Amino acid sequence: MKLNDLRDNPGAKQKPMIVGRGIGSGKGKTCGRGVKGQKARTGVSIRGFEGGQMPLHRRIPKRGFNNIFAKDYAELNLDRLQAAIESGKVDAKQPITCATLMAAGITAQAKDGVRLLGKGAIKAKVELTVAGASKTAIAAIEKAGGKITVKACSKKDKKAKGEAAA
Repeated sequence: MKLNDLRDNPGAKQKPMIVGRGIGSGKGKTCGRGVKGQKARTGVSIRGFEGGQMPLHRRIPKRGFNNIFAKDYAELNLDRLQAAIESGKVDAKQPITCATLMAAGITAQAKDGVRLLGKGAIKAKVELTVAGASKTAIAAIEKAGGKITVKACSKKDKKAKGEAAA
């Protein structure tokens, strides 16, 4: 295959309609826009306008709210943590924190910290410090002989991530 042989598939590209070139063309005079008025002009954007009637998006009642204080955790499952330990990204003998997990590339940005979830199983005995953990995750860590501490991810931990990336 050569670059000069590249072509669109037949029928993939249509020529644009040429408008405003006399009545014989079929698209002369008003160019298919009907007659005068707002929509015959250029730059018209009237999405949601219903001719003066109350628009649908204003007729329907509002429901729910956005909690501005909600925490946004980076989630980590047990099976992913176990895989990281087995691959050598994380040392199970050392205490594992938010900064350790981010430096190893296991979690992305720890927004408000890391929350440990109970999907999968863990065999390694680990000492973890995370911002949140589910009951099943805590039970699995303790069953494996590990220890888990749940506390907020500090600013120092978040800064350590920036240093590790540099």
